[in-house]
Amino acid sequence: MEYYFLYRVIRFSFIACGALLLLSSCTAVSYYTQSIVGHSSLMLSRKPIEKVLKGVDETLKQQLLTAVEIRQFATSELGLPDNQSYTSYVQLKNDPPIWNVIAAEEFSLRGKQWCYPVIGCAGYRGYYHREDADKYAKKIEEEGYEIHLSSATAYSTLGWFDDPLTSAMFKRGDASLAELVFHELAHQQLYVKGDSRFNEAFASAVGEQGAIRWLRMTNRNVMLDKYQQRQEVRDDFINLINEAKAKLKIIYGSKKTVDRKRKEKQKVFSNMRQKHESLIEKKWGGKKWYALWFSQPINNARLVAISTYRDLVPDFVGLFQRCGEDFSLFYGNVKRVSAEERRDLNVECSLL
Repeated sequence: MEYYFLYRVIRFSFIACGALLLLSSCTAVSYYTQSIVGHSSLMLSRKPIEKVLKGVDETLKQQLLTAVEIRQFATSELGLPDNQSYTSYVQLKNDPPIWNVIAAEEFSLRGKQWCYPVIGCAGYRGYYHREDADKYAKKIEEEGYEIHLSSATAYSTLGWFDDPLTSAMFKRGDASLAELVFHELAHQQLYVKGDSRFNEAFASAVGEQGAIRWLRMTNRNVMLDKYQQRQEVRDDFINLINEAKAKLKIIYGSKKTVDRKRKEKQKVFSNMRQKHESLIEKKWGGKKWYALWFSQPINNARLVAISTYRDLVPDFVGLFQRCGEDFSLFYGNVKRVSAEERRDLNVECSLL
């Protein structure tokens, strides 16, 4: 098995290197080299869960057994790909495994796009080492972009490789783990080349609806209550983001001076902070759910990072509900919509 896997890594590396020959930028070559080396290192560090179970403490053992249950549920109940992804485990030396750079112009809510072989363009640039991500983020910040550095506890190779569970994926509990696994497998179920907004929202919808079904069907009722409470809090936060974006779009599209736009932009961010404090006091019972997010300067790139994952989620959930919460029927309809140029999700669910 390991020899076959190593063959696949080498084969993929040659394909990627062939693509690099078509690129003239040394920076591009350096970027893809770190991607190949980082990914190969991660893949070669994985171990089958059944082997890991024999030599770990009780806490990790229970987490891994839950992960096995989640993986089986993904196939049997959610109709997600039945393969070897998330049947192995990697204990990371440095959490998390991936750092994504996200960027946007000063007066724009459209994120910068980076284009890659095979997957097309995406709204982020990933690195396996924080130092590399910081270096690149500083470079494009000097070019005038606002930047955001976002960590990722998991990622998908879209079925090219058997993606492993990582130690970082277990840090937020079983419900979060289920959502993550379902999210990443959803990328293998359907991926539209060059449309991060569509892909991430689809995976987010599958992850969340899948987690709710798993918690409900396995009678994890206390965990389900907490998970849904957290979703309600998240929706409050997303409302703050959407309100701010609506105001910023008007400001950015106006003919006001640059100085005036900057002042009004900061006023929008200040109002966001005030509304966040009000939510803590009046609705969240004093719990500072998003205090860490608000502890950092707000900019367009940080808003874009949220929007990429969340803007289309209500539309996907709406289609899911119109399909009677039948995952198979839902996937078929999303696939149909994804083939259309407009990709309008506000359509009736077809029996196909």
